Amino acid sequence: MTEIRWGVLGTGNIGTRFVADLAQLEDATVHAIASRDATRAEEIAQQYGVTRAYGDYRALCEDPEVDAVYVASPHPFHLEHALLAIEAGKAVLVEKPFTMTGSQARTLVDAARAADVFCMEAMWTRFLPTMVELRRLLGEGVLGEVRALYADHGQWFASDPEHRLFAPDLGGGALLDLGVYPVSFASMVLGPPAQVQAAATPAFTGVDLTTSALLTYATGAHAVLTCTSGARTPVTAWVAGDEGRVEIDRTWYAGGGFTVIPRDGEPWRYDGPPVTGPGAGGREAKGLRFQAAEVGRCVAAGLRESPVLPLAETIAVMDTLDAISATAAPKP
Repeated sequence: MTEIRWGVLGTGNIGTRFVADLAQLEDATVHAIASRDATRAEEIAQQYGVTRAYGDYRALCEDPEVDAVYVASPHPFHLEHALLAIEAGKAVLVEKPFTMTGSQARTLVDAARAADVFCMEAMWTRFLPTMVELRRLLGEGVLGEVRALYADHGQWFASDPEHRLFAPDLGGGALLDLGVYPVSFASMVLGPPAQVQAAATPAFTGVDLTTSALLTYATGAHAVLTCTSGARTPVTAWVAGDEGRVEIDRTWYAGGGFTVIPRDGEPWRYDGPPVTGPGAGGREAKGLRFQAAEVGRCVAAGLRESPVLPLAETIAVMDTLDAISATAAPKP
């Protein structure tokens, strides 16, 4: 396969941003897009130059000219919609969080493996050049033994009960939507935690407004993570080891660069290649193409999951989110 023909399931902000980003890939095209509203699908298809528009998700998944499906619906529907793609024999990229719970994640992974199709969580940050370089440095032991990690993700949203961040039936809450970034980052650096402690403050609808967690590891390392939908935080991250630390530029999850500060020696910079640029539909590409390129690479190689973000790790991240939520136990 020389080109991946994508079907995008969902016409919200993340779905259309993915379409915009794929304009920067030479070996990928968006062949079809689907919405529950056929008129909306047609409008988006015209705006972004997509060949086909569907008002039915199953129809998109069963399109014989679609090679891979990107599930960009709200996360309470990820399991249902990803299963449609898997049943149709398509490779599937599932927007983060992968599912609502670790149990659902296992169900989805089992289905993909039984159908022998490629499946991956769309944690786009993992595939950015900044994170590729950070993993290389960690693998070479530049920081020594990692002792501590910090990451925050806070955005301000108006108090609108219809907004998905506050709507319980849309999987609202800061943890699943924003906190998944710091949790996945900690997983990339330190693996699954041995112990989870957390606290949360509820929003006016009962979902979590602010959640913070302390993850501890068998190595003795600590990860301090925080997220909120009620304030614009610095959105910073750092990793510290006994030989030095890395401070990632804000906004840490979106690319850019970082500073390496050795315990002994002069600090030095890594400035990665630009991740933004012109995209389709008049929108700026933000870096989602790197995860799409990984799907294409894996599918071309006959892989059923990505070695960069294996399915077992995605399940472990969902389990950690479950543990944070259960420990924090926010009450309305």
